[in-house]
Amino acid sequence: MITKQYIKDFESLGLGMFVHLGIYSVLGAGEWLKACRELPDEEYFPVYKKFSPDPDWAPELVKAAKNAGCKYITLTTRHHDGYSLYDTCGLNEFDAPHGCGRDLVREFVDACREQGLIPFFYHTLLDWHEPSYKTDFKAYLKYLRASVELLCKNYGKIGGLWFDGMWDKRDEDWEEDALYGLIRSYQPEAMIINNTGLSAQGALGHIELDSVTFERGKPQPINLEGSPKYIASEMCEVMADHWGYAVEDLNYKAPAQLIREVAQCRRYGANMLLNVGPMANGKLRTIDAGVLELIGQWVSYHDEAIRTPRPTGINIEGKPDDFVLQDGNTYYLFCTDLPMAGSPDVALISEGRYKDVFAFDREVRSITWLDNKEPVEFEQKDGVLTVNTVPFIYGRSLVVRVAMIEVL
Repeated sequence: MITKQYIKDFESLGLGMFVHLGIYSVLGAGEWLKACRELPDEEYFPVYKKFSPDPDWAPELVKAAKNAGCKYITLTTRHHDGYSLYDTCGLNEFDAPHGCGRDLVREFVDACREQGLIPFFYHTLLDWHEPSYKTDFKAYLKYLRASVELLCKNYGKIGGLWFDGMWDKRDEDWEEDALYGLIRSYQPEAMIINNTGLSAQGALGHIELDSVTFERGKPQPINLEGSPKYIASEMCEVMADHWGYAVEDLNYKAPAQLIREVAQCRRYGANMLLNVGPMANGKLRTIDAGVLELIGQWVSYHDEAIRTPRPTGINIEGKPDDFVLQDGNTYYLFCTDLPMAGSPDVALISEGRYKDVFAFDREVRSITWLDNKEPVEFEQKDGVLTVNTVPFIYGRSLVVRVAMIEVL
């Protein structure tokens, strides 16, 4: 099996930000508004003339991602409505330079590089605007490849390309060899990801792809048996119901749930790509910024545990949601069900509830909580490790607690 370093590097990023930003943001009712409400072309497409993010949208967005602990950002350079945030260089005039007079992808890439994050590009495969998508699919594929070529050659080295929409024409020949070969010619170490969507989570498809996807779904171990190369995995998740800005979408997930999802992604070696839908000015809603801030607070304590450590497959007795990761001689025990001190549940400590017991054949030197650097009591006997996973101290409740286990 071939193992490529850029794929290993990708899965060590751990956490990324997905950004759905486009002309749909002006209308504030989600990125599928045109299709779901059956808006006519003459009503929807002219909205692009009103779409003009604030000059500082990109630096502020990247800063929010960095503070949340994200290492990369995947931006919707063109979504299903066909509007491009980049300069299409004459392919059409339905792009940001002809709308707001700026190349928004350039602004995004520059902000990422200035702040040390890796830019990734989302690009639609289906297209509601380009006529050839319906009338001449072969011609459309040439248009699609010409569009992707611009992204590959005009913005320097990128982390990867993230495609979405092949399911719209399942029986067509998408000429994937030509598309992926084009990318490799310009960006040989770019991750190529093609979203399988809700119906085929974890399925790979074309062998040139570098990662499987889990859209809004719990990652699982990847079966690499018989695969000619090593493959990564990534789960994309949305904070509420819509990926794009929807002012009346109040169905937000609790920050605690999202923190647990970050942890569970890493349990299976998957990255988590957490979505935000900025407003039309490119700024985040107050709630989006607040959730990111809380996630960043958790990451600040546990950063070392969610990057390079890899799954071990160690099973915790009676604790199906707890797990262990490994990075050389250091292991990380993730505890997902601990109350804070002062909670009535603390009385259950005497009943043995807050002990993690599992088979462990390496001699333990020490165990330390990452959030306060205090030692953790443990007992090791006959190849079994018992860790006293005591609750958080009063005044702290970080959702998932991680203990660092160092072995001799």
